Amino acid sequence: MPIEINRTVKIMFEVRVDGVLVDGSRSNKPFEFQFGVGQVIAGLEKRIINMKAGEAAQFIVPAAEAYGEYDPNGIQTLHIEQFAGIEDLKVGMQIQAQDENDQPIQFIVKEIGEKEVTVDFNHPLAGKDLEYKIKIDSLL
Repeated sequence: MPIEINRTVKIMFEVRVDGVLVDGSRSNKPFEFQFGVGQVIAGLEKRIINMKAGEAAQFIVPAAEAYGEYDPNGIQTLHIEQFAGIEDLKVGMQIQAQDENDQPIQFIVKEIGEKEVTVDFNHPLAGKDLEYKIKIDSLL
């Protein structure tokens, strides 16, 4: 029976960007998610919808169907005072915070100056095509 909306899907997978492994099943345990409810990127769901347990595939999910295109407007400069509570602030650090509506946001520190910090609100995989290798472990 193929995958359907709200069905629990267990997959073994690898994701590569430019041939470099960036994500995958942990400890040889399948990754589990509810299909069709936004728990994984739309481009992945679109490509596995007709698959059945035991089937394997390799495909590319373009950036637009993954984490979106890279947006240069996602780079912002903030006053260093906004980082007063963060110990050991470093370039490359990923920080999770809340926006003005108490929604979770994540950004990466790009540059630290005397009075300002440049951050990138783009997802680390924005603008990247994702190369998937996947096997449907089971459908519940």
